[in-house]
Amino acid sequence: MAAWQPFLAAAAAPRHKPRMELHSDIWVAALIRRAMLGGAAATVVRKGEARSGAVLVKMFDAKSRAARLYAQALNAKGETVWMRPVQTDAETDIDAYVERAVRFDPDLWLVEIEDADGTRFLTEAVERD
Repeated sequence: MAAWQPFLAAAAAPRHKPRMELHSDIWVAALIRRAMLGGAAATVVRKGEARSGAVLVKMFDAKSRAARLYAQALNAKGETVWMRPVQTDAETDIDAYVERAVRFDPDLWLVEIEDADGTRFLTEAVERD
């Protein structure tokens, strides 16, 4: 082996572990199923692109009448987390944000879960405020 070959092999090696990603439609169906099995009401409010559409998840607590919106993001460590793109509990403000987001990204999905702690159905970490 030539002296430069190990250098090329190291340079070509991925810096992170490759992850297998589910298509958006399959992931959304699994989320709906988890929520329903957990006793929550869940529905797809807006269907996006089946393979790679981004997903927004709106949580609604009927008792407190509070709503929260979550979107997937990468944290500083490069891990996938759910974060709140808009810091409000007012459903009208959240709906206005979603409307703007759909104009920017028409492939967007919106899932709504009615539960006091709907974040328990998300499989990745949720950043707390």
